[in-house]
Parts: sequence; C-alpha cells; structure tokens
Amino acid sequence: MPQPTPTSSVLRRPQLWIGTGLIAAVVSMLFALLYVGGNVNPKGNLRDLPVALVNADRGADAGGRHVNLGEQVVSGIQKAAKGDKSIDWQVVSREEADKRLGKGKLFGALVIPDDFSTTVTGLTAPQPAPQGKAAPPTLTVLTNQAAGSIGSSMASQAAQKAAHSASGQLGQELLKQAGSQKTPLPTAAQLKLADPVTVTVADGHPVGPRSAMGLSAFYYALVLVVCGMLGANVVNSQVDTALGYLHTDFGPFRKREPVRHTSRVRTLAIGMALMLGLSLVMGTLVEVATVGILDMDASHLGLLWLYSVATIAVVGIGSLALFAAFGTPGMLLATIVFVAMAVPSSGATVPVQALPGFFRALAEFEPLRQITEGLRSLLYYGAQADAGLTRAWVSMGVALVAALLFGFAVTRLYDRRGLHRIPRPETGTETGTAEAGAGTAAGVDTAAASSAEASESSEATAPATS
Repeated sequence: MPQPTPTSSVLRRPQLWIGTGLIAAVVSMLFALLYVGGNVNPKGNLRDLPVALVNADRGADAGGRHVNLGEQVVSGIQKAAKGDKSIDWQVVSREEADKRLGKGKLFGALVIPDDFSTTVTGLTAPQPAPQGKAAPPTLTVLTNQAAGSIGSSMASQAAQKAAHSASGQLGQELLKQAGSQKTPLPTAAQLKLADPVTVTVADGHPVGPRSAMGLSAFYYALVLVVCGMLGANVVNSQVDTALGYLHTDFGPFRKREPVRHTSRVRTLAIGMALMLGLSLVMGTLVEVATVGILDMDASHLGLLWLYSVATIAVVGIGSLALFAAFGTPGMLLATIVFVAMAVPSSGATVPVQALPGFFRALAEFEPLRQITEGLRSLLYYGAQADAGLTRAWVSMGVALVAALLFGFAVTRLYDRRGLHRIPRPETGTETGTAEAGAGTAAGVDTAAASSAEASESSEATAPATS
C-alpha cells in the first residue's frame, strides 16, 4: 500500500503556488477592474442620456402681442445643452413622451403645461387675480424608475436643473417689466418674481410597490444567469460521474462508476439534453419563488415562465460548450463572460449612457443586458415587443446557435484527432485491466479505512486504464 504524501512536500511544490497564485491574481484583478471600472464615475462618463422636452404651452396675449414662453424655455435649454453632451434632449409631444416612457426609451421628461405663458404673464398683470386664486406657473419633471433608478435620478436632476435655470431667466425678465411700472412692487412680490416657477416631480411610468424600485428585473435576470451557470456545473460533474471519469464523495465514503468510453461530442450532447430538462425545473421554481412566494409584481406569467426556462437553458448550454472546449479553465471563462463582464455592462443599475466606452461596447452583446431588457418589458412595459423583448429573444437565439456550433465543432475536432478524455485501450489485455480497475474502484466503501484503500487503488489503476 503506497505511503501517503506528506503535506509539507505538497506545499513545497513551486508549481502549486505559481499556478494557484496566477489564477487568484488574474481573477481578483479582473473582477476589480470590471466591477469598479464600470461604475466608478457615472456622471463623468454620462453621454446622451435620453430625456424628453415637452412643450404643451398654448401661449398668451401680453402687451398687445402673443407670446409663447414655453418655446422660450425650450430654446434656452437647447442653447445651454450645446456645450454639454451628457443629456440628449428630445423635443416631443406629451403623447409621444408617454409612449417612450412606457417603453423604457426615456429616463425622464420635462413638461411645460398648456397654461404656462398665461400663468407667468399673470404675475405682472395690472389687475392681478385675488390673492390665493391665481395658479402659480409650474414645470413638471417626470421620472422613470422602470428604466433604472440611477438613470432616472440622473434625468430628474438634469431636468430640475434646467427648470430652475429657466425660472431664473424668466424672473429677470419679469423684474424688468415690474420695474417699468409706476407702482413699485413690495419686496416679497419681487422675491416671488425672481424665481416664479414651481418645479414639481412626478412618476412618469409608475412601477408596482413590490418591484424593488425598478430593479426587480435585474435581480431576476441575475438569478436566471446564476441558475444557468450553476446548473451547467452540476450537469458537467454528474455526467462525468455517470461515465466514470470522476468519483463521488459522500463524507468519508467514495463511489466511482465503471469507465464508459464516450466521445466528446456524445458527452456534450448528453450534458446539453440534461441541461434542457433541468431548465424546465429551475425556471419553474424561480418563478414560483419570486412571484408565488415573495409576491413580486409580475404579469404575463406564462410568457415569463417560458422566458425564464429559455434563459437558463441558453446560459447553461453556453457554459457547457465552454467547459467542453477548454476543460477546467472553461469554468473560469464562463464566470468572466456571464458575470464579470456582464454585470457592469448590463445597464441595470448604472445606465449604459453613463458607462465608459469599453463597457458600452460590451453592452451590445453581453447576455445580461439583453436578458434584463427583456425582463423589463415583461415586468414593467406590458411585454411590448419593441420595449426590449424582441431584441432579447433574438439575442438568445443567436447565443444558442453560437454555443451549439462552437461546442460541437471543437469537440468533434478533438475526437477526430484522437484527443479522448481517457485514451482508449488498444489490446484485449489492456481492456481487461481497465475494466477490472474500474470495477475495483466502483461501489461505496463501508469504513473510512477501506475507503482510503479503494481510493488509492483506483488512483493507482488509473494510469493503467489510460
């Protein structure tokens, strides 16, 4: 019976420290750069955040001429925005603004009401309405948490800043007009004229109270991605165990099945078929847990179930393709693709318009962004196709085809070149030895000592098998 290897001799191996250290260094540096790098300076990276500018003002007659102060406000905002590319002010009607807010195409809006000119000019009218009866001029800022809480907050801040700036400019004009009148205004009235507009904030597209303030789509998407990756890991290990490539430990006991020589293509096909079956179970349970137990706000439950199952299946199949092509490093690569690069480029917390250029490029094809956009459509926008759902389904289909082509192309290449996971025996003697060795390693030991002997025996027989 071979003597156990001393722990100190294992720890003295340079290869162990160098290999493990390099992997740990790459992972820690990569995750830090990606996670923090994508979100460290959203205001500094902000470019072209879409915000609507709605002018519903009908205008008013003042001083013998017709004026439209709403147009003046719009012109002033557009002029100020020429040197600032952070906000994309889109001048649209109120109907169009509501439509875009309801599809997640806008993060907010600034609305000028239809009586804006009337209420502003009424402040300096020769015979003002009785105190308390005249309505003050208002500008309304609409938010859209369904498009992302941080993006909505940025849009709200920009719109409120523009509204207060417009109020200050109108105040200067009103003070000039008041100064030309014979009767001087009291100090309180002058202060009111200096900043005449009241800015109100309202929800442009309300979300349910159990929607995590517009973040439930992101959390749900992240759960689906993690389920797909973890499911692929489970499938990969269970298939290898069933084929005899790996042993299974139950506490101090070890079990190993006889080795079944199977091509890499067939092994990948078995894993993908098993992943499809598990996706039905996992997708169902995710929806039951979130909607049924946690009472998350959701509609279109049938479509949500189908979307959940499909997402888990595609992520799992993609992960299995990476495992089959790269082996153990494929697990790290899957984590980088589906988590490390996906989360900061998803646009779920920090909007894509506030990400650095590198992450904006990633957002065009990284799966988590497409998955989140589809879920926003399902959870917040009535499952509208052009609210991100169509793009999500198309991206999912493209990813599935790419994973199948890549996975089976690589495994077929390995098989054709004879790069089997366990080299096949060429003679009858070797075949008998391999089968005997596999049989010796199979079964569950009944004591820790016999378990150790069986483990060492199977490990010693493995070279003969190959």
